[in-house]
Amino acid sequence: MRILILTQYYPPEVGAAQNRLSCLARFLKRAGHSVTVLTAVPNYPSGNIHAQYRNRLIVEEVEEGITVLRTWLYTRPGLRFFGRLANYLSFSALALVMAVNKVGRQDVVITECPPLFTGFSGFFISKLKRAKFAFNISDLWTDSAVDLGMLKNKTLIALAHRMELFLYQRADLITCQTQGIVSGVRARVPEATIALVTNGIEGDFFRKTDDARGRRLQRSYTASGKFVVGYAGLHGLMQDLETVVDAARLLRDNDRVAFAFYGDGPQKVKLMRRVSEERLENVEFFPPQPVDRMPEIFAGFDAMVVPLRDLPVLKGAIPCKLLEAMAAGVPIVLAALGEAKHVVEAGRCGIVVLPEAPQLMADAICALHHNEPMRVSFGQNGRQHAFEHYNRDRINERFEVMLSGLCSGERGDGTAHWVKV
Repeated sequence: MRILILTQYYPPEVGAAQNRLSCLARFLKRAGHSVTVLTAVPNYPSGNIHAQYRNRLIVEEVEEGITVLRTWLYTRPGLRFFGRLANYLSFSALALVMAVNKVGRQDVVITECPPLFTGFSGFFISKLKRAKFAFNISDLWTDSAVDLGMLKNKTLIALAHRMELFLYQRADLITCQTQGIVSGVRARVPEATIALVTNGIEGDFFRKTDDARGRRLQRSYTASGKFVVGYAGLHGLMQDLETVVDAARLLRDNDRVAFAFYGDGPQKVKLMRRVSEERLENVEFFPPQPVDRMPEIFAGFDAMVVPLRDLPVLKGAIPCKLLEAMAAGVPIVLAALGEAKHVVEAGRCGIVVLPEAPQLMADAICALHHNEPMRVSFGQNGRQHAFEHYNRDRINERFEVMLSGLCSGERGDGTAHWVKV
């Protein structure tokens, strides 16, 4: 097959979509397909275009036999509503122009959403290239924006829902990362062909933690023997990192427990300012790290906290960082409800507490700190569960089968390609 992957976010950026799509592209290439990725110059989440890509309208690269076409887009740090809109629209428009001029005939166009506007580019590109339109939904974009308070105008909300429906009805295949997203889409387009294709982990990559175990990371706090509670990922609006800082404040007199935050995002400066103002010496922030260092980063954690805000849309969320921590054998403190809670309970790999409850989080951290056999059991259980149920190679194999059926016209009655992994 000739496959085009259209996404605003792609490595060297880090994130769930970036990791999932780059792994899929490599898998499809190894399977003998022709793969092209159409994406933006890397800038997420800081809003700063990476140095080697600045002042370039078009960048063409070849990575492991995969053609990667990158286009400029409008971006800067701290974008607000209209700035974000310009960011999304600039990529969508330029990606469409680049596809006309730089992309040949395709059999299928896999389009990543959010942002929603990329879906329209993917739809029109699929028509221009006479290709099937596969629409991946990793987040119910409008519902998330409403729950976060970013979208309040009723007219705009209605317009966004109509835009979503337009794309759902015209997709030849819709794939979703969680059951909650599947249910949300199916409620609006019950006749659509929808598949559950979860996020996953690369087993070989996280087996590196076997070698990394026992080697502590060098940190600016040099006291030995601390129990390190880690967070690694986006410092964003949906991640309830304020509660983690609250828990750190409650444990500030416990000189055996320290908190390490790795990553970047729109909330990081605010969090760092708060930690400084409150003089929380048990909290340390670190910059984003290269993907190949993540096993080492995880190996330095005695426990990992995965917090989500208490929002209806997030009950259908499974953070990729949760699966990665499980694969690395790190016990979890999850502050969330819904599907993420079910994953931790099914994997018997951590303690689940209510979201936005600092005291409960602090209590869970203390329970893990004082119970090494529990930590070991949780780590082993989570590792086994992640490898068995969230292996990316198996997920991608099933996705390839769906794409082959899509291109050959063997789609069934709308339920034939449900994939639960």
